[in-house]
Order: sequence, then C-alpha cells, then structure tokens
Amino acid sequence: MTQTATNDLLFLPLGGAGEIGMNLNLYGYGSPENAQWIMIDLGVTFADPSMPAVDVILPDPEFIVKHRDDLIAIILTHAHEDHLGAVQYLWPQLRCPIYATPFTAAVLRRKLSEVSWAKEVPIHVVPLSATFELGPFTLELVTLTHSIPEPNAIAIRTDHGVVLHTGDWKFDPDPVIGDAPDADRLRELGDEGILAMVCDSTNVFTPGDSGSEGALRDSLARIIGNCPNRVAVACFASNVARLQTVAEAARDNGRDVVLAGRSLHRMVDSARETGYLPDDLVFLSEEDAGYLPKERCLIICTGSQGEPRAALWRIASEDHPRVTLDAGDTVIFSSRVIPGNEVSISRLQNKLASRNIHIITWKDDFVHVSGHPARDELIEMYQLARPQIAIPVHGETRHMIEHASLARDCQVPEAIVTENGSMVRIVPGQTEIITHVPSGRLALEGNRLVSLDGELVRKRRQALYNGFVVATVILNDAGELEDDPQISAIGLLEIGETELEDAAHNAILDAVENMSNRTARDDEAATEEIRISLRRTFRTILDKNPITNIHLVRV
Repeated sequence: MTQTATNDLLFLPLGGAGEIGMNLNLYGYGSPENAQWIMIDLGVTFADPSMPAVDVILPDPEFIVKHRDDLIAIILTHAHEDHLGAVQYLWPQLRCPIYATPFTAAVLRRKLSEVSWAKEVPIHVVPLSATFELGPFTLELVTLTHSIPEPNAIAIRTDHGVVLHTGDWKFDPDPVIGDAPDADRLRELGDEGILAMVCDSTNVFTPGDSGSEGALRDSLARIIGNCPNRVAVACFASNVARLQTVAEAARDNGRDVVLAGRSLHRMVDSARETGYLPDDLVFLSEEDAGYLPKERCLIICTGSQGEPRAALWRIASEDHPRVTLDAGDTVIFSSRVIPGNEVSISRLQNKLASRNIHIITWKDDFVHVSGHPARDELIEMYQLARPQIAIPVHGETRHMIEHASLARDCQVPEAIVTENGSMVRIVPGQTEIITHVPSGRLALEGNRLVSLDGELVRKRRQALYNGFVVATVILNDAGELEDDPQISAIGLLEIGETELEDAAHNAILDAVENMSNRTARDDEAATEEIRISLRRTFRTILDKNPITNIHLVRV
C-alpha cells in the first residue's frame, strides 16, 4: 500500500479498555476499511463465579480475523497472561508472525508446547531496545520495569509521528531482575515529539509511587525470620523478581525453597534459560517438601487469588498430594488483590484461618509492591514523554476517566477515553472515535471457544441460578395421557418436598386436560403448552424461572 500523508493513523482496542486484563490493541495505517494493522498483545482474563464451568476468557478477534490478510504481526510487550495468554487459543485464526524479547519468547514457547501446531508459529526474537520495521510502522522497544522480566514500552513511528504504547510498567530504580527503566530514552522521545501516549491506568487512584522490589527483600527476610514453623509465600508465578526476593530472604533464614505449582517451574525454567536467575538459587520440587524440617521449609506457591485449582487452595483444603500446612504455620500473601477476586481470596484465607494457620497480607506488613505506576509515577511519565494526546487503557472505566483528568492536569492538550471496539483516529484532524466494530468475549469451554454472550453460557448461567426441569409426558394420538408424567427437577427440590412434586405433576395434568383438540394432536404446540404450564408453576411457588424441557412421547 502506498503511504501518503492522507492515511489515517488508527487505534483500536478489542480488549483491555474498560477492564484490567485481556489486552488486545490494534494500530492501523490507512482508511478504516483498508488499513495495514499491527497487534500489540493478545491476552486473557479469568472467569468469576458467575461464569459456570468457564476458566479462561479471551477477547473476540472477529474484526481483525476478517482483516487478517492485512495483519502484519503481533508484538508482545511482556509475558504476563493478560498480554500473551490468548496466543495459544487464537493464533490459528490469525496466522501471523510474533515478535517478542528473549524471556517473553521463552515463556510463549513453553505455553505453545501444549498445542499441536506450535511449530507453525513464526516467533521472531528481538533484543531489548531493538528497532525494527513492520510495513508502514517502525517500532522501537523502550525498557521499563514491571513485575516480570523484560517489560517494554513500544515507540511506534509512522510518517504522522510517534505513538508511545507503554504496556504495563512502573519506575523501579532497583528492580532486582533486569535493567532499570530507561528514563533518558523516554525524555529523548519527548524531545523529539510524541504525538500520543497509550498508557496503563491500573493504579491511577493510588497516591505516591508503587515502591521498589529491592526494598522488599529486607522486609520479607525479617518477617520470615519471625516465623517458627513452615512458611508458604503465595505470589504470581510470573513475578520472577519476587521469586528471587523470597528465595534470598529464605536463604538468609536458613530455609530451603520448594516450588508448588506447575506454572512456577515453567517460569523458573524460562528465567534460567534467559539468564535472569543466579545459579546459586536452588529450588526444590514438591516431592522434597515432606522431608524438610518445619523450621527449614519455605514453600512458594501459586494461588494468591484464591484459584480453586491452584496449589495453595489444594493445600488449604488438605487435598494436595505432596505439600501440607499445619496449625502454627504461616502463609504470606505477597501479591495484590485483582478486582473481582475478593470473595475467592476471602474463602481461601478463611480455610487457612480455620486450621489455625497464621496469615500475613499487605494490610499487615510490607510484603508486596505493585508492578503498575501509582499517581506520582504517571505524572513523571507525562513530564518525560510530553505527548499531545493521552489515551488511557488497562483500567476500568473509572480508572481511565481519572487518568484522562490527570493527563489534562499534566498539560496534555487532548485526552480521550475509549472502550473495546471503539476505533480512534489519532491523526489527521481531531482525535476522535470514528466508528465501532464488533468486540466481545470468548469463553474457553472445554477444548472449544464459545461466545460468552451466546446461548451455551447463557443457558448454563440460567441453570446455575434457576435450576433445570425435565418432564417426560406420554400422550396417545388423541392427546390423552397414557401414563403418569415423569419429572426431574435439578437444583430446585429438596428430597421429600412432595407438595412441590404434586404441584408440578398437577400442572402437567391441567395443561393436557385444557388443551384444544387441535393443540393436543400437534406435538410442537402440545409440548409448548405443557412447558409453559410447568414453568409457571415453579415461578409461582419458588419465584424461580428454571430451564424447562418437555420430552413428549406419542403411543
């Protein structure tokens, strides 16, 4: 496609705008109908209790799938699940090259080892601070810090100017693992002139700064030193710096470190492959936990968000085959609470407390620092980058509105709040939303992807809250009952509630008796008449609207 000054520079989030997680960002060059696109990040989020039998939720890529011949590449800013976790599910629909730095590529390869088409994915490993060209875009990686190795901002150049896409970041002068943030390069880009900045909004309401990983080590060493028995530390598996911090704090107190959770081993392997963990840090397997004296055992485990399949939940439920905790042991939650996980975390902590296991969270002591910028760090970023336009992302709507207000306070001339599916024309002309494209969520249901708003998930949710009724009704050709109806009410009746069973039975009898001759001889009409009568009875008696199916048999 010929590049001219009349081509639009477009930004289109399909995930991560109006929510924290599930990031999918598109940048286009051309007209909305005929543009070349790059994708930055392709992540997942996780289900809550309102989504029965659903574990993973993904952005719906319908728009870009229809334009996949114009999709040049996917560029990954870092290796968190909410930025790369959807690749293993959605790449077959996109089939484009992927660009990532060494650690992110190592993590991605291990994730893709679980799928049969892994060797088909062209993964291009680019070094930190690299500059490379993709179609009309020139991309430069800018080193920042976050709660994982190799987080990158991306400076995207076209003939319109530079857009700075920050990804997830913070300003940590002592990150433990990896380089300090490249503030000098950010300032140079600001001097050059940044057209727009698309920036993380997660902690916009948090005053001050997010704190340094390096400052956490002494605090954890002190806390662990005061624990007499086993210590378990729950943290995000991807926070490799935290794994090192905890391991060093354990070593200071003469403790051996056990890893509990498959994802922890995957991250440690990726970190060792790319040189981010020192050789003298030894991590033991779960099988070793039972052989260690209590006072020498520290367990790093997954499950800080109360995930029922993670290691800590199984340990708390006394359901883990190799790792146990007893009364008098301590669990340290070295992580933040992701919005929406409050209930599941509370349940987990109550399980531990009921067994007299001591719990320490960020409310009790200094056990965690965030990987996202607090308010003062956002202000510093705006002072360095000095963009003409602010586009907040990676936050709920209230976060992004507050972020836009902060940007204006930082003398940014324009700030626009968008949402998933809103296509923004950055230039030429006024920055504005010019159209809306399909966006939504997909659910990983077993081994298939289904719409989260579709019939399958909707019916399952209805059954969860309202129950399920199936009735078998046998009619003769004249539309008369040949036998008593058989009724199964799942999730509605307690054993022995005979009055309700009788009412349901009578509802079917009344429906059959009151049918017209024409309805009684029509299978479809008779089925619907019986269904409505039975469903109405449950709604009247129980104030429930169960899914109601009638199996009509003719004899």
